[in-house]
Amino acid sequence: MSFVFRALAWLMLGPVAMPLMASSALAQAQSPSPLPPRVTEQVVMIPKTGTLFTVELETTIFRPPGDGPFPLVVINHGKAPGKPAFQGRAKFVAQSAEFLKRGYVVALPMRQGFSRSGGAYIGGGCNVQANGLMQAEDLIAALDYLTRQSYVDAERIVMVGQSHGGLSTMAFNAIGYPGVRGVINFAGGLRNESCAGWENNLVDAFADYGRTARYPSLWIYGSNDSYWPWPLPETMFNRYKAAATGSAADATFVDVGEFESDSHRLFSSRNGIRVWLPPVEAFLRRIGMPAE
Repeated sequence: MSFVFRALAWLMLGPVAMPLMASSALAQAQSPSPLPPRVTEQVVMIPKTGTLFTVELETTIFRPPGDGPFPLVVINHGKAPGKPAFQGRAKFVAQSAEFLKRGYVVALPMRQGFSRSGGAYIGGGCNVQANGLMQAEDLIAALDYLTRQSYVDAERIVMVGQSHGGLSTMAFNAIGYPGVRGVINFAGGLRNESCAGWENNLVDAFADYGRTARYPSLWIYGSNDSYWPWPLPETMFNRYKAAATGSAADATFVDVGEFESDSHRLFSSRNGIRVWLPPVEAFLRRIGMPAE
């Protein structure tokens, strides 16, 4: 059975983290927001403890009204051009709203060296596989904090990543964490043209992740992606799936075709929501997570 689906039809139809700031209902009323009513926004600095020192990860948390516990979605950002420390705090407000409306808490951690997070960006040179695994350590640190919060259902977690965050998410899938039900990869990868054979390095990294992957996955890519020339996305997926076993073999690839001028921006664009939401809802249902 083919796991490649076309989305064109859908187009037709620990230490205590210190809070930095929170938005109130009044703040939301002052400026239009796609967030559902009474959603709260909080920014915390989550500690990531290493062997020599501890760094703090700037993390945005959106919470629906009520005490919970709510299922959790963690959204992992990409890497913008330029110095990672100058990259703004990821919020993906419209995208987060879709999960909030379905009853999820949404957390968006900034990885080490990005925005106001501590430490230096871990580049990993030309070793894409190692780069992803080092990024995944930050995701684990975020979950260590989030799963201790009373409003989070630690048994119902979905990990989502876009671009470099998609690579980090698939690397995380190779490590695993209790309570995770599945992972979603939007245009994931890492492009470094200064490295010889960077495309092969990327394919090999995903194949390596597949060997120890734990959870079902949904991969969403487009054919006019400015980062990944076609058919590189399908090649990455096929190598991953060939290596995956058990629950991780439940891997689905969605090709959205051409999206606007660059399908790499499918997740970050509000116009992309109508494209990716149907396959994401179907995936959430399949792994037993809220989708309506």
